[in-house]
Amino acid sequence: MSLHRLILRSLRRSSSVSAAAASSTNGTLIQQRPQLSLVPIRTFAFSSAEEAAAERRRRKRRLRIEPPLHALRRDPNAPRPKPDPNAPRLPDSTSALVGPRLNLHNRVQSFIRAGDLDLASATARQSVFSNTRPTVFTCNAIIAAMYRNKRFDDAIALFHFFFNQSNIVPNVVSYNVLINTHCDAGRVDVGLDIYRHILANAPFSPSPVTYRHITKGLIDSGRIDEAVDLLREMLNKGHGADSLVYNNLISGFLNLENEAKAIELFDELKERCLVYDGVVNGTFMDWYFTKGRGKDAMDSYKSLLDRQFRMTPPTCNALLEVLLKHDKKVEAWAFFDQMLDNHTPPNFQAVNSETFSVMVNECVRLGKFSEAIEVFKKVGTKPGSKPFAMDVAGYNNIIARFCENGLLTEAEQLFGELSNKSLTPDVNIYRTFIDAYLRMERVDDALHMFHRFVDSGLRVIVSFSNRVFDEFVNKGKAGESVAVLIKMGEKDPKPDPMTYEIVIKGLCKERLFDACRNLMGQMMRFNIGVTPSLRDFVVEAFGKEGRSEEIEGMLEASRPGFGAYRSPSGPPRTAGPPQIAGPPQHMSRPPQRMGGPPQHMGGPPPQHMSGPPQHMSGPPQHMGGPPPQHMSGPPQHMSGPPQHMGGPPPQHISGPPQHMSGPPQHMGGPPPQHMSGPPQHISGPPQHMGEPGYPSHMAGHPPHMAGPHQMAGQPSHMAGHPRHMAGPPQMAGHPQMTGHPQVAEPPHMPGYPQMEEPFWMEQPPQVEEPPRMAGQASA
Repeated sequence: MSLHRLILRSLRRSSSVSAAAASSTNGTLIQQRPQLSLVPIRTFAFSSAEEAAAERRRRKRRLRIEPPLHALRRDPNAPRPKPDPNAPRLPDSTSALVGPRLNLHNRVQSFIRAGDLDLASATARQSVFSNTRPTVFTCNAIIAAMYRNKRFDDAIALFHFFFNQSNIVPNVVSYNVLINTHCDAGRVDVGLDIYRHILANAPFSPSPVTYRHITKGLIDSGRIDEAVDLLREMLNKGHGADSLVYNNLISGFLNLENEAKAIELFDELKERCLVYDGVVNGTFMDWYFTKGRGKDAMDSYKSLLDRQFRMTPPTCNALLEVLLKHDKKVEAWAFFDQMLDNHTPPNFQAVNSETFSVMVNECVRLGKFSEAIEVFKKVGTKPGSKPFAMDVAGYNNIIARFCENGLLTEAEQLFGELSNKSLTPDVNIYRTFIDAYLRMERVDDALHMFHRFVDSGLRVIVSFSNRVFDEFVNKGKAGESVAVLIKMGEKDPKPDPMTYEIVIKGLCKERLFDACRNLMGQMMRFNIGVTPSLRDFVVEAFGKEGRSEEIEGMLEASRPGFGAYRSPSGPPRTAGPPQIAGPPQHMSRPPQRMGGPPQHMGGPPPQHMSGPPQHMSGPPQHMGGPPPQHMSGPPQHMSGPPQHMGGPPPQHISGPPQHMSGPPQHMGGPPPQHMSGPPQHISGPPQHMGEPGYPSHMAGHPPHMAGPHQMAGQPSHMAGHPRHMAGPPQMAGHPQMTGHPQVAEPPHMPGYPQMEEPFWMEQPPQVEEPPRMAGQASA
């Protein structure tokens, strides 16, 4: 057998063995597969195309909610994309309402709740010019408050100030409030212009609320056809059928006695919306009851209940009011009980405090006060229903109703119940009690409640406090009201000067002059202005008691500028790091140059000042006045031509001859006197002094300084060291101001004690003494 046949036979034998081994292995795996049936096998197949599509939607939705981590990580080295200058600016989001801006929003909201809209407006407007600018939500809050109080012009002016002048971006709520304001003011065309402006320029579309306001304004002005056209435009732009927009049109056609058109719109609404707002049925019910068609009204009401909608509290409250208005009390109470049974928070909230207020007011109207309290605490009887957690608004309503009817005992019990809960009484509750006590001649109780009002930290507006204090004074309680006014003065914002004037005049009439003086002292201490009428009245009243000098001295001390300037009795005031008395030291920072316009500073020149001599060089200094007198010490070395000093020649000057060189220096002004100390290096631009006795910023130009410069605001008086001059020219007739700035003493504010000299002004900055020139005597 040849060699190649042997090789082929061996290859065939090996391949057959391999195939047999593979078949046996497969058989073994097949036999073992049932034993591995518990292991989950992952499959990517779906039972149907709908299931696959649902899975794709689920994955896409999850990616939108939870983006992949690599999408959140931004490469820090990647360049930032350039912002598009043509992209519209977007309004603030709720994430901007944090930190100081949230504090500002809460403060403005507290003023709004207290009813002090003027202070809320001033706070919001002033914050525009601060580092904490208001958000669009704060602006909307004060504008909407002005609208609710029928102050339409103020609301429009605030919108213009915030969004047109202050460059804050409005949102759709801002435009809606503005449109509503113009429509209620009878300017519907202006509201339509604003609507077109939103379509053309705003980065958002009008909301359904926008169409509600405009359609209502058009219907009120007798332009119902344009309102129908606006409804069609809303639907054509892709907005959903809004029940309240349809309700405006239905109400308009019913008032025009066009019942067929109203029913046509109602049928269209039911076709477009499977679930609509029941307010529309309430509109039909009210019109039917007014026309004497009670059966049709009740049929509309029953058709709504048959739909078994889960209606929100505002809708149910509107239906309750319609039923109670037209004396359908049985149906109203049954509907109220049904609402209580459906109240299952947090799943569904069927009632609110307004619901209880509607029913409580009905009981009070009928004189059933005990039943009103029972209704106020009523809960549902259906299993699963929960009691309603009453809020402050509900307590405020029932307390106000009881106080109006003279039931102060029951009202006080409800107030105690409110205080025991985790609720805080609001401003309206305190006002209600105080007015009720004053009306019932219970002045002491009113005074006690006023104390609690102030202690609660709530804002007491000016109009209310003036009226209450006037009542206290008229009732002979001026002395007892002083403690309340002092408490108010210790908090911010301070009481109005008119409030103090009312109480102080009452104290003077009751001859309580010590209490009057204490209140006047508080006014001075807190810088509350004293009106001229109050000043004259107090001076006259104290004069009749022989205490005119006492009160006049207090009033004079409060005048602006009183005690504002004191001649410094010590070393010159300097701005810079404090230096400890001792040998000359090097300054830790090099002197810096001053830049900017000349500083206008002033003040009487300091006398008898001791300190280092001033070293100056540069262009000529023009100064006028008598020359220095009684100078002793080493010679003064000046570089440049001889100095030309105006006035009589110097007298009684002892020491070596003066060597002067450099440009002529014309010196003037008050003569320098008695200055000694180590040399002072001074340089800087010319300074122009202004009003005496006031700091530089009161002259109209704030100083622009950097570094430890010294301003020698008045002529320096030195003895014992050479005088080296350097720097720009000084203006004639103005004192020299160079080197380290000398701080002018601020005026004394009325009501505050005179401040002593700061510790860091006790010693001037000292620098290393420059080397003496040849021929100069040692100090």
